[in-house]
Amino acid sequence: MKVGILGLGEAGTLYAAGFAEHGWQVSGFDPADIPAPPHVERATTVAEAVRGCDLVLGLTGAKAALEVARQAAPHLGATTVYADMNAGAPELKRQIAEAVGAASKAVFADVSVLGSVPQHRHRTALVASGQGASVIADWFGSLGAPVEDLGAEPGAASSRKLLRSLFMKGLGAIIVEAVDAGRAAGDEQWVREQIAAELADGEQTVERLYAGTYKHAERRAREASAAAELVRDLGLDTGLARAIGDLHALAGRPEGLKDTARVTPELIAAYERLATANIGDATERLGLLDSGISALWPGARAVGRALTVWTRAGDNKALQQAVRMAEPGDIMVVNGEGDTSRALVGELIAERARARGVVGTVLDGAARDVEVLREMGFPVWARAVTPAGPYKFGPGRIGVPIAVGGVVCRPGDLVVADGDGVVVVPAGQAVTVLAAAREVEAEEARRRASIRAAAAAMPGGTS
Repeated sequence: MKVGILGLGEAGTLYAAGFAEHGWQVSGFDPADIPAPPHVERATTVAEAVRGCDLVLGLTGAKAALEVARQAAPHLGATTVYADMNAGAPELKRQIAEAVGAASKAVFADVSVLGSVPQHRHRTALVASGQGASVIADWFGSLGAPVEDLGAEPGAASSRKLLRSLFMKGLGAIIVEAVDAGRAAGDEQWVREQIAAELADGEQTVERLYAGTYKHAERRAREASAAAELVRDLGLDTGLARAIGDLHALAGRPEGLKDTARVTPELIAAYERLATANIGDATERLGLLDSGISALWPGARAVGRALTVWTRAGDNKALQQAVRMAEPGDIMVVNGEGDTSRALVGELIAERARARGVVGTVLDGAARDVEVLREMGFPVWARAVTPAGPYKFGPGRIGVPIAVGGVVCRPGDLVVADGDGVVVVPAGQAVTVLAAAREVEAEEARRRASIRAAAAAMPGGTS
């Protein structure tokens, strides 16, 4: 028995490990740099992962599910069962079934997970529909997983899953809202006790739903959105379903991050490896400073919380004051009115800023001492370089909304800067933009992998 896993996220990794422990041969593919579990062969392409498999599981996430199925279909065997296990809408499942059928003779199954994979692993309860549903019931049943075979067309299992999600994701959303409100009121433990008294397994269930809502918020937000579409198609009001999705979207932050209104060190760390280009794509190119503001030395990169300064052209008195107010993780963002006649930042103010924990400076103005700044490793983005020093008379404002490079930046906004430029993400949107930017990054990785695979398959190509 050979199984191919497309998507080695949490669920994919757990399924792969469970199959391998059961003695099945397992290959896995993921464009991200995720290590494969022991005894699982790491494939370099989708085609390599599915070739020769009896069963292929699509676990990439609903957004990429159709494209991945299209990549896999030409390489599936006539007796292969392609099971899409993503939490997508019924229409998406039908599209995937058509894509698989158009390019192969493989059998398609719409499979939905009805329990906690981290808790039950490969034995988690499933519901399946489509031509391959009975085969899924036999194979997963042999592993100890309860499987309900709906004996219906693709989309039926997905619809059943989304109906359950309305309740489960809604319950998770209510628990998050109530517990967070209890914390704000100084009564979190009492609120938890009240909820636990109404639930099976009490506090254990409360914590599982509370923590899980934050941990899996990105995926569950998309699932709640698909559930809202199902409710709409059924002719019912979608207000509550969409509110559930909105709460999950706001919770879409790294595990342990609780404050959506403030850019915390955890959120800054989550953005550390994201390119400004991907963030810009995720925000529909909004928030990108104009290209006249660029890095002063190659390789410069900074991610931080905006400490905003508005100063008169050519005067850096307000910057001097801002440095004394700075906190670790701040990035100084300065409206210097676009003036390039005098440098607002040089080596001395940069040294003081770095000592305060400032991670960089973005100037709608000029800077100097470029070579020293590079040696220090202190990143600065500016409109120009000039050796002329600044005035120090003022006036200026600190901690107010400013305009910089054609973008409004508010105190505490998230700022990411690299060799391509600078992007400002409003603090209240930073957690949702993070999820979207990660999807952009993953999609680009998939496309590059597809291009490489296509090139390798051409006559004279290399693998």
